[in-house]
Amino acid sequence: MSFSLPDFRRKWSCRGYMSTGAAMVTAALALSLVFAERAEARKYPAPWDIFGLGTPRPRAAVRHAKIPLPKPRPEQAPKASDEGAPEPEGKPSEDEPSADKPAEAALPPEKQASACRLALTEEIAIAPSIPDIRGPGACGGEDLVRLEAIVLPDKRKVAVKPAAILRCTMASAVADWVRKDMVPLAASLGSTISDLDNFDSFECRGRNRVVGAMLSEHGKANALDVRAIKLANGQSIGLTDRTMSREVRERVLHSVCARFSTVLGPGSDWYHEDHIHLDLAQRRNDYRICQWNVWDPLPQVAPLLPAERPEEAPPREVAAKPDGKEDADEGAAENPPAPADKPSADGNKTRSHKPATKKRR
Repeated sequence: MSFSLPDFRRKWSCRGYMSTGAAMVTAALALSLVFAERAEARKYPAPWDIFGLGTPRPRAAVRHAKIPLPKPRPEQAPKASDEGAPEPEGKPSEDEPSADKPAEAALPPEKQASACRLALTEEIAIAPSIPDIRGPGACGGEDLVRLEAIVLPDKRKVAVKPAAILRCTMASAVADWVRKDMVPLAASLGSTISDLDNFDSFECRGRNRVVGAMLSEHGKANALDVRAIKLANGQSIGLTDRTMSREVRERVLHSVCARFSTVLGPGSDWYHEDHIHLDLAQRRNDYRICQWNVWDPLPQVAPLLPAERPEEAPPREVAAKPDGKEDADEGAAENPPAPADKPSADGNKTRSHKPATKKRR
């Protein structure tokens, strides 16, 4: 199929012009009707004012509303003044506290004590509360106390030397351990507890004081290092002392492993060879760590040097020799034997005695 412009004009010439002219006439009539309506609405003499540049529309009439005025002031009313009305003498001011309202009520409310703090009374331990510690990183904690002494059931006090800064829960666990486990142990030894040797408590540091290590429970005030428990009779229960009875140390081992979640001592690492580490670290599934080897006493080695001479021993003296022996020894010293090759007095030479040898064959 071919298409050309002359064929298109020859075929559609009349119909195209008629449709175009009809469209133009329709648009002109529509515009005239629109402008006529706008002119009648505006009442403009010129219907072709498309942009509204003619005389503006007249504004609607303004209606005046009646505003009610206040009633006149009665004659018996007091005169108004800039100053406020005087307060009655009996009514206290808001700024000044009254006698019924103490001054402390104006202060911010104090922090509510925890359940542990309410349970750790002076009948159990001397542990005053201290402010919360906010150290670098995650160091510090809340609900802290300074454990100064543990009060025994018979009202005696076991001093913690030096005083330990711990969380209330850790201080309560230490107090229960001493009161319920260590008191019967000391009684079996014929004495009572007097002091608790505190090697370390709160210290903002990593584990084993290694730089960059994970934060220790000491940095959270949740751990205590104990070296010994001193008794009133002067005896000391060294927890890592090999000369101490093995039975006593094993009793301490079983008691601390039952109460604390972490127990580290000799055999765990070389950092805990001279003390016992106790803490209440929280782990998954209540996992506990108890690493403490109760070593046997070292074997007795014989001394390398001779023992010292006792004072009651007699003095050391040289014994005298017999007379005949002494003379014989002196004669032998004065007349030494003649050599074998030396000639005798009569001029004969002595023959040398040589062993006989076999001839070779």
